[in-house]
Amino acid sequence: MTTVLIKNVTIIDPESPFHNQKVDLKIQDGKFIEIGNNLSKDNDTTEINIPDLHASQGWFDTSVSFGEPGYEDRETIANGLKTAALSGFTGVALQPNSHPVIDNQALVKFVLDKAQDQATSLYPIGSLTINSEGTDLAELYDMKNAGAIAFGDYQKAIQNANVQKIALQYVQDFDSLVISFCQDNSVKGKGIVHEGVTSTKLGLKGIPALAEALHVARNLYLLEYTGGKMHIPTISTQESVQLIKEAKAKGLNISCSVAVHNLIHNDTVLDNFDSRYKVLPPLRDEATRKVLIEAVLDGTIDCITSDHNPLDIEHKKLEFDLAKDGTIGLESAFGALLSILPLEVVISKLTAGKKVFGLSQHTINTDNKAEISLFTTVENWNFEKENILSKSKNSAFLGQKMKGRSIGIYNNGKPEINFSI
Repeated sequence: MTTVLIKNVTIIDPESPFHNQKVDLKIQDGKFIEIGNNLSKDNDTTEINIPDLHASQGWFDTSVSFGEPGYEDRETIANGLKTAALSGFTGVALQPNSHPVIDNQALVKFVLDKAQDQATSLYPIGSLTINSEGTDLAELYDMKNAGAIAFGDYQKAIQNANVQKIALQYVQDFDSLVISFCQDNSVKGKGIVHEGVTSTKLGLKGIPALAEALHVARNLYLLEYTGGKMHIPTISTQESVQLIKEAKAKGLNISCSVAVHNLIHNDTVLDNFDSRYKVLPPLRDEATRKVLIEAVLDGTIDCITSDHNPLDIEHKKLEFDLAKDGTIGLESAFGALLSILPLEVVISKLTAGKKVFGLSQHTINTDNKAEISLFTTVENWNFEKENILSKSKNSAFLGQKMKGRSIGIYNNGKPEINFSI
């Protein structure tokens, strides 16, 4: 493999002896072979030298949808992984919401085969129930053996408490993780946005915070009863934060994430009925947004996800109540987060998902595997359509102020760098 020399890069890695130091990184055959200052290069060395360049352990996104198989018009695995790489992510957890749903070992193997030879590693999430219908458990053990790292039904809450209980008990036999999206559908009803002042003003049916909190409380009671490990994705309410904080204090093996858009936006952006902002869980009010940020800072929220969900224009450019929920978010995640959070917090929350999902982490040090995200930190800019790398363009971040940029990654023995920035 070609040697790669990354010059004058500031290391952001509290576990590394080079933390907060500006050094050169020399990488060969996928490993750091030398770290120091004024390192020389040979004729076959690829040099990367970009102003204000920083490096951290590789970022991992815990919730990404690509569409393939079945929805390749929305996104393919190949282009999705290239987008993830240039967005700074060395690994992504792929949601099972394709067509067909990833609910068997053959489909787990299919997406892993499609992800071969990419700089960004793909980790499949298997559907918890057959066809994500919430009725019967899928073939979880076989999917685990095929490479699935966890099990959950994307944006579909298990309404039957006994199915949830059995799943939590069953996966303990092979030390796996249940992902439990939380929403009580009977309370949600036909709601499409956060229930509050904005929904009332716009005449849109609201989703009460209670719909999420009730389900979080139920699932935490089930976890306390069964033991095991549970991850609650994309929490969005003040009540959820408090319930999870109390569960952690009890010693339950519980983790949670929040979506970037729920940290950046509140529900006032809905005033123009722009369906780009129609997401699930919905954007909440400003008071809740501030509580979510505080929960990131105090550690109650373990990790932050882009919850990247590409949708075709036919399902997004519709009347607001008919449009599908979801936004793309890989390309905008880092720049948006750095505009509201300290750098080390952003890096911590973008890398923490690996620990949650039981994946290996690699400190920046000599002889270790080179799996790093590369980024800058000082530039202020606006995110526009030309910055979108995904096939779908349904971004809730167009026009958003950004700070810093993802430059790319080095992983799996290869660099994927955006030199045009």
